[in-house]
Amino acid sequence: MAATTVPENLTKRHAGRPSGPAGGAAPGGLSRKFRQNLQAHGFLIGAVLCFLMFSWYPMVREFIMSFQEKKRGETHWVGWKNIDRVYHDPFFWTAWKNTAEFTGMALVIGFAVPFVVAIVLNELKHAQAYLRILVYLPVMLPPVAGVLLFKYFYNPDYGLFNHILKYLHLPTSQFLDSSRTAMISVVVAATWLNMGSATLIYLASLQNIPGELYEAADLDGAGLFSKIWHVTIPQTRMVLSLMLLLQIVATMQEFTNVFLLTGGNGPENSTMTVVYMVYQYGFRYNNLGSAAALGLFLLVVLAIFSGIYTRVSRNADSD
Repeated sequence: MAATTVPENLTKRHAGRPSGPAGGAAPGGLSRKFRQNLQAHGFLIGAVLCFLMFSWYPMVREFIMSFQEKKRGETHWVGWKNIDRVYHDPFFWTAWKNTAEFTGMALVIGFAVPFVVAIVLNELKHAQAYLRILVYLPVMLPPVAGVLLFKYFYNPDYGLFNHILKYLHLPTSQFLDSSRTAMISVVVAATWLNMGSATLIYLASLQNIPGELYEAADLDGAGLFSKIWHVTIPQTRMVLSLMLLLQIVATMQEFTNVFLLTGGNGPENSTMTVVYMVYQYGFRYNNLGSAAALGLFLLVVLAIFSGIYTRVSRNADSD
């Protein structure tokens, strides 16, 4: 049989084209990689769209509305009028003081208690799974139901807490009806309702600490508090730092517990928060421009605090 000859120009045309695994990816590999990247970008685009619709767009819309006013169905630009009105509100500084007070109490109680509970759970050898479910149970309750349960406990006439105080021969309290105890009562209820998630996060972080560090501390004769201070806290510093930031941001936006337990204002305006003032402007006075302006104040304060906190944390980590 005669040998088949290949035209010279066709040979030159294909001489420099790579093929196979050594020369480049096959067409099937390209399509597979494209499909994988397309799926990954699809999930990413979905998350970005959710943030765009429910986080970024409301912030931009709030900024625009803070300089607008609606009258007779028509929107007008009013400049700094809404911001000036909110700033000169007689309850403006009262709301900020109460918000700072709530945040401070929530950090002392709501930040420390979950961490202590997580340490106790981590040390237990038996029934740990059952106790984790028990700690997380309040988070699974509907928030309104949990708050109303505490409102029943706080009732000065037939509430559970006053019954316990009477049984122990201790003086009873007005709890939500006194300006001295209203805020701390709200903080206790909020801590019980929200501590489950933080406790499980701390517990997961504690279980990742190498046991050799505690064994070395035992050999050095370290006690319980010394091990917590020199081993546990340094090893969970990143988680503690992140949870501290998230808790401050969340507690400064407190509304549900205050509104359901004390009606928002509380005795002598002792529980009025900034977010409750936003609710009053927007839904009670039907002044969305002033509500947006007050929300803009809160946004700026939280942004400044988050920026300072991030910078300080970054410098501490670099040192």
